[in-house]
Amino acid sequence: MPLFAVRLSLVLLVLLFAVLLVHPVRAAENHIQAELVANGTAAPGQTAELALHFRPAEGWHGYWTNPGDAGYGMTLDWDLPQGWTAGDPDYPVPHTLKIGSLMNHVYEGDYAVLVPLRVPFDAQAGKPVILSVDAQWLACTDTICVPEQAVLSVVLTPGAGLADDRFDAWRAAIPAMLDRPARFGLNEGKVRIAIPLPAALRLADPHVFVETTELVDYAAQQHFMRKGDWLVAELSRKGTLEPSAVTGILRLDDAGNGVRFEASPGAVPKGGTPVAMGPDAGGPSLWILLAGALAGGLLLNVMPCVFPILSLKALSLARAGESEAEARREGVAYTAGVVLACLALGTLLLVLRAGGEQVGWAFQLQEPGVVIGLLLLAVAVTANLAGLFELPSLSITRDGKPGGAFATGLLAAFVATPCTGPFMAAAMGAALLLPIPQALLLFATLGLGLALPFLALGWVPALRAMLPRPGNWMVRFRHILAVPMGLTALALLWLTSRLGGVGFALAAGLTTSGLLIALWVLGRRQRQGRAGLAPFATIAAPFALFAVVALPASFAAPSAADAGLLAPRVFSDTALNEARASGKPVFLWFTADWCVTCKVNESIAIDREATKKAFGQAGVIAMRGDWTRRDPAITHFLTENGAAGVPLYLWYPANGDAQKLPQVLGPESLVTLADRSRGGGTN
Repeated sequence: MPLFAVRLSLVLLVLLFAVLLVHPVRAAENHIQAELVANGTAAPGQTAELALHFRPAEGWHGYWTNPGDAGYGMTLDWDLPQGWTAGDPDYPVPHTLKIGSLMNHVYEGDYAVLVPLRVPFDAQAGKPVILSVDAQWLACTDTICVPEQAVLSVVLTPGAGLADDRFDAWRAAIPAMLDRPARFGLNEGKVRIAIPLPAALRLADPHVFVETTELVDYAAQQHFMRKGDWLVAELSRKGTLEPSAVTGILRLDDAGNGVRFEASPGAVPKGGTPVAMGPDAGGPSLWILLAGALAGGLLLNVMPCVFPILSLKALSLARAGESEAEARREGVAYTAGVVLACLALGTLLLVLRAGGEQVGWAFQLQEPGVVIGLLLLAVAVTANLAGLFELPSLSITRDGKPGGAFATGLLAAFVATPCTGPFMAAAMGAALLLPIPQALLLFATLGLGLALPFLALGWVPALRAMLPRPGNWMVRFRHILAVPMGLTALALLWLTSRLGGVGFALAAGLTTSGLLIALWVLGRRQRQGRAGLAPFATIAAPFALFAVVALPASFAAPSAADAGLLAPRVFSDTALNEARASGKPVFLWFTADWCVTCKVNESIAIDREATKKAFGQAGVIAMRGDWTRRDPAITHFLTENGAAGVPLYLWYPANGDAQKLPQVLGPESLVTLADRSRGGGTN
């Protein structure tokens, strides 16, 4: 190569090296652009406002100081003149971003983090100073994350400069710190935080962002209650951390409004009113809920769990053709009994929940004492239908009385309401979250739906004309209907064994036998035209005394129910999270021994060889929650999923949110879901 060419190449290399020193090659641009902005003037000794303004590209997001289940927060390394001090950054209210089973706290649009800057007293007014920060953050999409960094600078002149109009909006987006301290408590796998908040302040879509890391399960559903001027947030606890303080942000609505809080250990109010559902929370309108309650009550008339009570109504319906006035009186009396029972049960349910009890729509059948009472009542009704004795307040005889119809309505509603049929589930679930007047209206509408067929027969002559005329056949029919009522009594006796063990059931059976003997003596005396109450009391008293002593003494937790073909795991929040984290489909169902609908579904669709085979091939994890006895964790989960009772069936695809299944399952319902899951579908 000529010497001239060699010298020219060397000169060009030197020039290129010099250019690179002055203008280094720029790395790829950040996906979240950032700038450091100063606001106006700050005299020596005052506090200046700085803002880190971030502009994520389309599809990218940044993170809050606690990023959640993935990611990491921003770090700042300041380069400031001697004596200048930067405070802790203030963040706006973040958004929730759930990807799979992970919950993240992110910012998906333009946002600014404000930083207070203390200007020292010895700073020279009018002399510009350079403020710099080495900022590092994580930029992510739904599929990829990139660590990013920038050295940002701004010039600030103490005592001089113009205000930046953008700070008004940025400052408004920062949640204010509450002027009263919050309190928190740790118990039963929960973190309960009491946040001082005026009762009149409207909440549309609350969410608590906990700044304290490794304390709560971010993806778990949060539950809120109002108790006076306190908002109580109940969060699922993660791990065993016991912090001395809990800080965070309470989001008030989807518009980005919120407040900051600092909580110290203390007493957290119990009970209260659940935060009401409404249009802003995505719940159905009240009219739709009322229609669901009415339709659910109507369908209760044909649900299998209500069939024994239909025997009580059948004879009253047959008598309705005797006279128009009598039919109307009985229709109104029966309706009053049903609606009053539904209102009474609903009111008691709301009172117990307001007092902190975790109870649901079928709470009465979870109480052994109530089941014993229902057992004795069912035995008495069976004996009355069989003609063993007569008692006007319970009997359904040839001479219909409004009092008998009213009592029948009370009994029908009390025994029928634990069943949760189609249409009824959403309405009763909403009733636990609505304001009290609207909740009671739903309970009354449910009762009206249950009573509506009998009420229509009482007031529509054409319908009564379709019924057979009264006659001796009614006596025989009454005796026949003693059979299903007797089966109901046997079912309640079996339920006592599920609630309190075999010894408890034996004591209940002996008490029931004593009642039957006393009723037989009473009936015999009645047929002889003689007084029978004294002999009845003489026989019943020793058995009543035996029940008072033996029933509590024999009560014991029964053994676990048969697992069935699917051998399901026992439900808990932890077990469900672990099952979903496995990447396999999950079928979760909630049942109870007193729920006939549940048992029918289990025999038809769940506890089958075909279902077991399909689940095995698709790797489905089966999980069951048994609500036969009171279980606060199950009650809480049911409420979170908008259900007031059982059955509840949930299907979790391998990667997806829960799907609520119908309350009446077909034989192939679960087999089809498993096959679709194995084929790669999400349904």
